[in-house]
Amino acid sequence: MTKKTIVFTGGGSAGHVTPNMAIISETRNDWNIQYIGSKKGIEKELISKISIPYHAISSGKLRRYIDFENFIDVFRVLKGCLEARKLLKKLKPDLVFSKGGFVSVPVIVAAKSLGIPIFIHESDMTPGLANKISQRFADKIFTSFEETEKFFPKNKVRAIGSPIRKEILSGSAEKGRRYLGFSRGKPILTIMGGSLGAKKINEAVRTSLKQLTENYQIVHLCGKNNVDDNLNNIAGYKQFEYVHEELPDILAATEFVITRGGSNAIFEFLALKIPMLIIPLSLQQSRGDQILNAKAFKEKGYSLTLEEENLNSESLVNHITKLSVKSEEIRKKMRASHQGDALQVLVNEISNFK
Repeated sequence: MTKKTIVFTGGGSAGHVTPNMAIISETRNDWNIQYIGSKKGIEKELISKISIPYHAISSGKLRRYIDFENFIDVFRVLKGCLEARKLLKKLKPDLVFSKGGFVSVPVIVAAKSLGIPIFIHESDMTPGLANKISQRFADKIFTSFEETEKFFPKNKVRAIGSPIRKEILSGSAEKGRRYLGFSRGKPILTIMGGSLGAKKINEAVRTSLKQLTENYQIVHLCGKNNVDDNLNNIAGYKQFEYVHEELPDILAATEFVITRGGSNAIFEFLALKIPMLIIPLSLQQSRGDQILNAKAFKEKGYSLTLEEENLNSESLVNHITKLSVKSEEIRKKMRASHQGDALQVLVNEISNFK
């Protein structure tokens, strides 16, 4: 029997791609899977690693503020819509699944114009601009947070949590320590500034290394072009631009994590029961979604929060110490959480759609 076709879209950051990869892993045997993303986004690199056909289209950034680039990007978005429509007519998908990001809007608009059913998933507490636009075209909308349901039409929306990659849950702590060259002696602290890195976090970590390495072994995922070769010989400190296949093993060995407030990442750490210090992007750098995500997790007892405006080497060390002290209390709250199996829900929704 001929497989039906599903097109996934979403990009701009790893958080818009890895949930799609989780769903792809569970559906690739039953569906003909295609991916539409931008020409230069991180989604192209990530999807190429899992051998899924990738189609690039033009993509403009959607801004909430006045900027000359908005005028240029209108034409990029229009061009992307035309390119997406041409692609979809060729691929003839039975369903489009979107995780958001700027590149998803042309795909959603084109799919709607062709009468193709559309599912979208919103990770954050409040919807991003892409999903705000896309919601009117979507047939079904899924959210990570129950609090997000109020932003979408009641007849379309359902809160299910965040789809977690199964491989992230199956790492080996022993393999992780071996890969890092770390011992069992000190706890491992993993620092992740997001797929693009985080300059201020990187600086605070590096100025605190002497204090931190006294008590922890440090894994620092610092983002593309952010490795400092002068620090390569510091005992108990390993830095990488980005980690792919080894990440599940590293996280299995991790006692504590410092992270941005991206929904996908924090739901993964919740599933792994790793106490986290969340340093969300500030309002100067974002629309504030990470701040709201961090607030929700802190209120539920899953994490501590350090505002970036207050981030320096002293506040970082103090918050890490506090995280260590409260770690058992945090793990207890995590174990009692009622996080649903969002991945299985989405796989079932897609399968039943057939």
